[in-house]
Amino acid sequence: MRKLQNKKRMNKNKGLIIAIIVLAVIVVGVSYFALRQTQQNKEMSELFAIEKEEMENEYSRFATQYDELQVQINNDSLREKLESEKLKTQRLLEELRQVKTSDAAEIMRLKKELKTVRAVLRTYVIQIDSLNRLNAALKQENEEVKSKYSAATLQISNLSQEKETLHQKVSLAAQLDATNISAQTLNKRGRSTSRVKNVKKIAVSFTIVKNITAETGNKTVYIRIAKPDNSILSKSSANTFKYEDREIGYSIKKYIEYTGEEQTVTVYWDVEEFLPAGTYAIYIFADGNMIGQGSFKMK
Repeated sequence: MRKLQNKKRMNKNKGLIIAIIVLAVIVVGVSYFALRQTQQNKEMSELFAIEKEEMENEYSRFATQYDELQVQINNDSLREKLESEKLKTQRLLEELRQVKTSDAAEIMRLKKELKTVRAVLRTYVIQIDSLNRLNAALKQENEEVKSKYSAATLQISNLSQEKETLHQKVSLAAQLDATNISAQTLNKRGRSTSRVKNVKKIAVSFTIVKNITAETGNKTVYIRIAKPDNSILSKSSANTFKYEDREIGYSIKKYIEYTGEEQTVTVYWDVEEFLPAGTYAIYIFADGNMIGQGSFKMK
């Protein structure tokens, strides 16, 4: 009987020892996994901290790039859009700075926002680069226009020299001569006015002097009215006549029958375009020669 009791006591002790061992194993296992989880959380937190710092640097760089882009453009509308995107970037940067490294969900959200900011910025960079290239092309075109203008100015200067030479030919007996060249500026009621904004018609009058040696018969007289910038008033680019081996534009064409006697001619220009104030020049041509010139002013 005693042996049986001792055996039962031994079995009970043995079971207790096994239970203690199992419990110890469980505690060790749980501690190990807890320690491992803590280590993983620490590593993840460190990773998020690094990623957060990189994201903050990118947000800061993007905000700076928006400032740089604004300096490159003169378009107010586009500049306002860039300012709006810059403020949005700065707001997201501030949100990121307030986020804890343990808040994985919020960091991922701001990472997605960063991707959007990057894409939008890239779009503006491409757009502004395109505008800058267009502006460069326009600048080059402007230089070409200036060059052509200089060439035109030179041509006008040459024309002045040619006109001086032409004046010397006026003494030739057979050439017509236009004198008493005048212009009257009229308003819509046909009354004289000197205010350019009220002028509706310009009446140009001149006298072709008597010349018994000049060839008589039907003649075409061309009148060129030059604005203050030396451009010629004309109703059509096709209105040209030949002068010294080239075609030049005219304002008014008048057919006359010349008999050799003094003859007064009046022609009219209907004002249908904007006219600036200043001094206007009048050039009269006939038989391939400039036979007179005058001027008038409008204020």
